[in-house]
Amino acid sequence: MAAAASPLAPAKPTPAPLPARIDRLKALMAKHDCDAIISFKPENSFYLTGFNPIIYSQPVIAIITPDHEPIMLVHALRDEHSRGSSWLSDIRLFGYWSSKVTLGANWLDALATVLGDLGCSAKRIGIEENFVSIDRMKQLRQALPGAQFTDAGRIIERCRLIKDSDEIGNARIAAKLSDIGMDAAYEALRAGGNEREICVSAMHAMNQHWSANYPEVEVCDFGSLEGGVQNNLSFWALSGERTFYNCDNPSQRTPKRGDAVTLLSWTIANGIHAENERTVAVGSLPSAYRKAMDDILEIRSEVDLLIKPGVPFRDIYNASKSRLESRGYGAYLPGRIGHSIGLGAHEQFSIDAKSDEVLEPNMLITFEPHIQIYGEVQTQISDTILITAQGREYLTLSHPGYLEV
Repeated sequence: MAAAASPLAPAKPTPAPLPARIDRLKALMAKHDCDAIISFKPENSFYLTGFNPIIYSQPVIAIITPDHEPIMLVHALRDEHSRGSSWLSDIRLFGYWSSKVTLGANWLDALATVLGDLGCSAKRIGIEENFVSIDRMKQLRQALPGAQFTDAGRIIERCRLIKDSDEIGNARIAAKLSDIGMDAAYEALRAGGNEREICVSAMHAMNQHWSANYPEVEVCDFGSLEGGVQNNLSFWALSGERTFYNCDNPSQRTPKRGDAVTLLSWTIANGIHAENERTVAVGSLPSAYRKAMDDILEIRSEVDLLIKPGVPFRDIYNASKSRLESRGYGAYLPGRIGHSIGLGAHEQFSIDAKSDEVLEPNMLITFEPHIQIYGEVQTQISDTILITAQGREYLTLSHPGYLEV
């Protein structure tokens, strides 16, 4: 039997209005004939509850049904943290911890109880097929033998593609932090720092700015059963031949004259990511490399004119592709030239030749056409962009052109 409630449990403040994404998701559920969604994926459960425990030693489960406010099911150990972080008023507990009143010893029995109370245990239930393990799926089928399971992962991802006002505000903060890091990296590179020194300087500057200017903003990312991400104001620097690694832990290699250096600033603010990437020359680049840099900057400026509501993702890709081909880079085409961004640094939707998506206001995307000729040229330039009703707004504002130090 569960223990009695603790007299010291904090009172729950008046709940805030639910964000627009909840009604948007419910509309998508109706369109796809889905009676309930149970979300386990950390990014998605945060999206639907506002709670990130940082380490997921037990699942945080968001439960969405058409006729009930969202419910969060969380381990009793996380009770205070979840109630202090979430904007939900209906938070239910499982497991045993101190004097907490819970629905039972484990999340599976508690989930079956909640869905039974909602009248959904034998209905069509959406799960994230791209996240839920085979073992967990077996457990769900045993606990809910009358349910018909359907994939809700794509529904949630489509809902996430349009950002709410709180998400856009956090994207602006993340982008500002990334610009701070990029400026510090320029200076460390100019001063002769090695890859590791450049990254440390950038991350130090970002953390200082965060600490001084955003007292209520969290910069943690989403963890797993095996670890958490307490701070994800991240920076990478890759120089010389290491630029072709695309991403790696910084080494103690010092960039040399004639090198190109890839600088990558990835940041997060209250769960929302920004991406800011630049290629910087140390002294003069070889002529073919400099030509590629000039070409890609020119292509970016031309294709930028297409970034506005109503334009299909594939049109942006094909416009980049045709310009790369006309300049002699047809053998080196990238698979995509950007992607959606938000709760994931790389969200589901790619700007590529196959995409069926169309730009809409309040989408966040990255724009990163580039030229990669292994062993010769790597032009990595990326910005985080907000689609507006009138067009687009660059949230990352670091130097947009050719940079030589």
